Amino acid sequence: MEPLLGAGAASFLGLTLLLFGAAATATGRALARNWRPIWQALPYAALLASGDRFLLYALFDGELWSATGYVLAGAILLLLCLLAYRVTQARLMVRQYPWLYAPAGPLSWRDLPPAGQDQARGQSVDAPAGRRRELG
Repeated sequence: MEPLLGAGAASFLGLTLLLFGAAATATGRALARNWRPIWQALPYAALLASGDRFLLYALFDGELWSATGYVLAGAILLLLCLLAYRVTQARLMVRQYPWLYAPAGPLSWRDLPPAGQDQARGQSVDAPAGRRRELG
């Protein structure tokens, strides 16, 4: 496992998931809070993976130029960053636009029906009970 990761498994997982995973999560939240496009997570994850490789090399005597270790760390950090981005974006959409969206799970939101429209029948609920008019 060490040749694949470029360091010991415990040090790789500990440093990548705990320290840099928290940084990737914070990065994803910050990108979503500032309404940045999701593609910006990629260069930030690459920079975090570079820092991860350097600290594994400096602190745990890992291999600095391990391509598989860098790619694996980058993939883990990118996944955490994208997950944090999507959760934060879903919360922001529901919180900032409560008249348009409702939560549909932790990663998404759904459109609310227009005001005054019975979603099941497609009829206006403002009309008297005996005189409903069809919409659309």
